[in-house]
Amino acid sequence: MSKPMNREEALALFKKYNQDESLLRHALAVEAVMRHFAALFGEDEEKWGIIGLIHDLDYERYPNQHCIKVKEILTAEGWPEDYIHAVQSHGWGICSDVEPVEPMEKVLYTIDELTGLIMAAALVRPSKSLLDLEVKSVKKKWKDKAFAAGVNREVIQKGAERLGMELDEIIKETIAGMREVAAEIGLQGNL
Repeated sequence: MSKPMNREEALALFKKYNQDESLLRHALAVEAVMRHFAALFGEDEEKWGIIGLIHDLDYERYPNQHCIKVKEILTAEGWPEDYIHAVQSHGWGICSDVEPVEPMEKVLYTIDELTGLIMAAALVRPSKSLLDLEVKSVKKKWKDKAFAAGVNREVIQKGAERLGMELDEIIKETIAGMREVAAEIGLQGNL
């Protein structure tokens, strides 16, 4: 029987495998957005948040086995299968063949890359803040393929289609979720 997970354990486990500050900021951003979407969908905010927090658990130490090694780590830690499946599904079609089917998995798949684009868009603003970032600014940066070139826009688009949501709506809600942790992720800026 798997034990219920809590945020403190998840964060400690994440920090055990990842020392990179930018990876931690990304994990905190994704966690906040997952909690935000869980609230919107009337789902378990704690569970969604924990999955967002640990989704890149194996990335720093095992970049060539990303979304694969995580199953081994979380299984050994006694994590429930549905948590493991959700984490693995965010790499679907890139580094994993685990398809995102549950709403939670579809959200994670969609917003993982999007948080990176939003962070980059906030950092180039005069305010360096999420607090005054608007959807139209993100959309403008979206069109510029050279901007945050590492962000896989195709994955975000595919995720939006799977969720049955408009891209503008997903961007708006992702920004709203990230604003909850603006200070922790260094994007409160100088407003």
